[in-house]
Amino acid sequence: MSIVVPFAPRQARPRGGEVTPDDNSPRPVRAVYTVKEVAVMLSLSVSSAYTLVRSGQIPAERLGRRWVVPRSRFHAWLDGAGDLAATGTDAPCRSW
Repeated sequence: MSIVVPFAPRQARPRGGEVTPDDNSPRPVRAVYTVKEVAVMLSLSVSSAYTLVRSGQIPAERLGRRWVVPRSRFHAWLDGAGDLAATGTDAPCRSW
């Protein structure tokens, strides 16, 4: 006599910090976007987004060798809040 055990697939468990859809814990809000994420949001190519960041048209800051776009400044810039200047530039500051 053989016993047949029905197969039940296991549920995939979330990795390290992933949140499952049925988990109601709040997700952390990131403070910055990458230039690639900004390019996707603006429907631009990545190279065009880098050009706009370097020219100062998109608000961004340099962290070491990386460009990051502060989330709050980016959304304020999109909303056209006041005369918000974007400061990203590759040119050295010549204020001396």
